[in-house]
Amino acid sequence: MTHPVTLNVGGHLYTTSISTLQRYPDSMLGAMFRGDFPTTRDAQGNYFIDRDGTLFRYILNFLRTSELTLPVDFMEMDLLRKEADFYQIEPLIQCLNDPKPLYPLDTFEQVVELSSTRKLSKYSNPVAVIITQLTITTKVHSLLEGISNNFTKWNKHMMDTRDCQVSFTFGPCDHHQEVSLRVHLMDYITKQGFTIRNTRVHHMSERANENTVEHHWTFCRLAYKVED
Repeated sequence: MTHPVTLNVGGHLYTTSISTLQRYPDSMLGAMFRGDFPTTRDAQGNYFIDRDGTLFRYILNFLRTSELTLPVDFMEMDLLRKEADFYQIEPLIQCLNDPKPLYPLDTFEQVVELSSTRKLSKYSNPVAVIITQLTITTKVHSLLEGISNNFTKWNKHMMDTRDCQVSFTFGPCDHHQEVSLRVHLMDYITKQGFTIRNTRVHHMSERANENTVEHHWTFCRLAYKVED
């Protein structure tokens, strides 16, 4: 019962033992490898399951250890619940529905919001009429101080520093200047240990002769509660 078998789950190959797959006999995998459930093989003879191959990693590790271990930045809980429900692994379903915190109790999540608003006139030379305001908002004061100290060379027009916020307004400028500042800001934030959680772009026309584009980035990192 411990000889290895290979599964092809959505194009991802996993090798494990039948005893691991049958750890929970009432599950779909238990029934499948008990012979009570029809099986499909791929061209190489591997057992084939048409499900999310990436998330099966966490399913299989739970079968091996009976413990749910996820990365601290795991963002696919809803999808994982659907996979657990498909495989009918009741202890895993209970784990995923447990309201216990995803992160250790001595940590919390710090968030940085970076917003960019670009205005561009339709009737002027685009090289000369880009006006951009970038705003960084976070309660991590050390990050805001670092931005204020390290980005003064960009302060050709204005840099407004408020509680939990730093704003740059600059322009008219060319496209390369605008992109360069954004790239440097994003690189500086990521080097402080933050990763991008999500991004979004919004296009709008305030007047007939002016286009406005808004970019938003959300960065996150874990920190211990004793820190700032």
